Amino acid sequence: MAAEGSLLLVVDAAIILVALLNLLCGYRAVKGPTVPDRVVALDAIATNVVAIAVLFAIKTGRGLFVIVSLVLAIIAFLSTVAVAKFITEGDIIVTQE
Repeated sequence: MAAEGSLLLVVDAAIILVALLNLLCGYRAVKGPTVPDRVVALDAIATNVVAIAVLFAIKTGRGLFVIVSLVLAIIAFLSTVAVAKFITEGDIIVTQE
Protein backbone atom coordinates (compact mmCIF):
# COMPACT_ATOMS: atom_id res chain seq x y z
CA MET A 1 0.00 0.00 0.00
CA ALA A 2 2.88 2.37 0.72
CA ALA A 3 4.35 1.70 -2.72
CA GLU A 4 1.08 2.78 -4.35
CA GLY A 5 1.06 6.03 -2.38
CA SER A 6 4.64 6.81 -3.34
CA LEU A 7 3.86 6.02 -6.99
CA LEU A 8 1.02 8.53 -6.97
CA LEU A 9 3.31 11.10 -5.36
CA VAL A 10 5.93 10.59 -8.06
CA VAL A 11 3.30 10.79 -10.80
CA ASP A 12 1.94 14.03 -9.33
CA ALA A 13 5.44 15.49 -9.22
CA ALA A 14 6.06 14.42 -12.81
CA ILE A 15 2.81 16.04 -13.98
CA ILE A 16 3.83 19.31 -12.30
CA LEU A 17 7.33 19.13 -13.83
CA VAL A 18 6.00 18.45 -17.33
CA ALA A 19 3.49 21.29 -16.97
CA LEU A 20 6.31 23.68 -16.04
CA LEU A 21 8.33 22.47 -19.03
CA ASN A 22 5.26 23.12 -21.16
CA LEU A 23 5.22 26.73 -19.97
CA LEU A 24 8.88 27.13 -20.92
CA CYS A 25 8.19 25.70 -24.36
CA GLY A 26 5.25 28.08 -24.71
CA TYR A 27 7.59 30.98 -24.05
CA ARG A 28 9.95 29.72 -26.77
CA ALA A 29 7.01 29.30 -29.16
CA VAL A 30 5.98 32.92 -28.65
CA LYS A 31 9.40 34.58 -28.41
CA GLY A 32 11.40 32.26 -30.67
CA PRO A 33 13.79 34.23 -32.86
CA THR A 34 13.25 32.01 -35.91
CA VAL A 35 10.43 29.94 -37.33
CA PRO A 36 12.24 26.61 -36.82
CA ASP A 37 12.61 27.46 -33.12
CA ARG A 38 8.87 27.96 -32.91
CA VAL A 39 8.17 24.69 -34.73
CA VAL A 40 10.44 22.76 -32.38
CA ALA A 41 8.78 24.42 -29.38
CA LEU A 42 5.32 23.48 -30.64
CA ASP A 43 6.47 19.91 -31.21
CA ALA A 44 7.86 19.81 -27.66
CA ILE A 45 4.54 21.13 -26.34
CA ALA A 46 2.70 18.33 -28.15
CA THR A 47 5.11 15.77 -26.70
CA ASN A 48 4.60 17.20 -23.22
CA VAL A 49 0.81 17.01 -23.60
CA VAL A 50 1.15 13.35 -24.58
CA ALA A 51 3.33 12.79 -21.50
CA ILE A 52 0.73 14.46 -19.28
CA ALA A 53 -2.01 12.25 -20.74
CA VAL A 54 0.04 9.10 -20.07
CA LEU A 55 0.87 10.22 -16.53
CA PHE A 56 -2.81 10.96 -15.91
CA ALA A 57 -3.65 7.47 -17.21
CA ILE A 58 -1.19 5.99 -14.72
CA LYS A 59 -2.65 8.09 -11.91
CA THR A 60 -6.30 7.28 -12.60
CA GLY A 61 -5.84 3.74 -13.90
CA ARG A 62 -7.91 4.41 -17.00
CA GLY A 63 -6.68 3.07 -20.32
CA LEU A 64 -8.69 5.59 -22.29
CA PHE A 65 -6.08 8.27 -21.69
CA VAL A 66 -3.41 6.05 -23.25
CA ILE A 67 -5.49 5.85 -26.43
CA VAL A 68 -5.99 9.62 -26.34
CA SER A 69 -2.24 10.12 -25.96
CA LEU A 70 -1.56 7.87 -28.96
CA VAL A 71 -3.98 9.86 -31.10
CA LEU A 72 -2.39 13.11 -29.92
CA ALA A 73 1.07 11.78 -30.77
CA ILE A 74 -0.02 10.83 -34.29
CA ILE A 75 -1.61 14.23 -34.88
CA ALA A 76 1.46 16.02 -33.50
CA PHE A 77 3.76 14.02 -35.76
CA LEU A 78 1.69 14.72 -38.87
CA SER A 79 1.43 18.42 -38.10
CA THR A 80 5.18 18.67 -37.50
CA VAL A 81 5.88 16.99 -40.83
CA ALA A 82 3.41 19.28 -42.61
CA VAL A 83 4.88 22.45 -41.10
CA ALA A 84 8.44 21.31 -41.85
CA LYS A 85 7.49 20.64 -45.48
CA PHE A 86 5.79 24.02 -45.68
CA ILE A 87 8.88 25.77 -44.33
CA THR A 88 11.31 24.00 -46.64
CA GLU A 89 9.27 23.86 -49.85
CA GLY A 90 6.61 26.54 -49.42
CA ASP A 91 3.79 24.16 -50.32
CA ILE A 92 2.27 21.22 -48.49
CA ILE A 93 0.33 19.59 -51.32
CA VAL A 94 1.87 19.83 -54.76
CA THR A 95 -0.51 19.42 -57.68
CA GLN A 96 0.62 18.08 -61.03
CA GLU A 97 -0.34 20.33 -63.94
